[in-house]
Amino acid sequence: MVAQAIFYLLAALTVGSSAIVAFSRNIVHSTFALLGAFMGVVGIYVLLAADFVAMVQLLVYVGGILVLTIFAVMLTQGIADVRISNRAVGRAPALIISALAGVLMIFAVYKTPWHQGARVIVNPTTYGIGNAFLDTYALPFELASIDVRLRCACHRAAVAVGARERLADERGVGGPQGYDVVRCRKQAANR
Repeated sequence: MVAQAIFYLLAALTVGSSAIVAFSRNIVHSTFALLGAFMGVVGIYVLLAADFVAMVQLLVYVGGILVLTIFAVMLTQGIADVRISNRAVGRAPALIISALAGVLMIFAVYKTPWHQGARVIVNPTTYGIGNAFLDTYALPFELASIDVRLRCACHRAAVAVGARERLADERGVGGPQGYDVVRCRKQAANR
């Protein structure tokens, strides 16, 4: 009974926060409401005893993507003053289709013969996943990590080259470490 109440609370948090994300006209409010949506999903994963997926959701989405989005929104000048104007095109057909989909889902929930199985003792999944990564799937796991490292190195190199070219363009001569982008472009244009 308590688990069911917690589930409904988490579902309300997720749906409510998602509605704020979708319908808010202030992008800062939408970004912060995204935190509630992601945390509600984390709570639902915990209730489903999917502890590994819950922690991945917490680390990747809340800890990475959401923090990056918040920084991008907060560091952009004048973004809090921007008002998003969603046009009111097609509200009547959207309302009709949404109502039909809702009725169909409610019908499916009430007409489906739900069978409850015996209670299962839930064991943590992280131990088995960790052992599989270090035993059975060690080679694919290492190859994936090498791929991630190579992509990070490529991104860092692209940022460094872009910064060097920008600095060279600003100075009109060469960038740091003697790399003269302007002269190379002129030589390429003369050929």
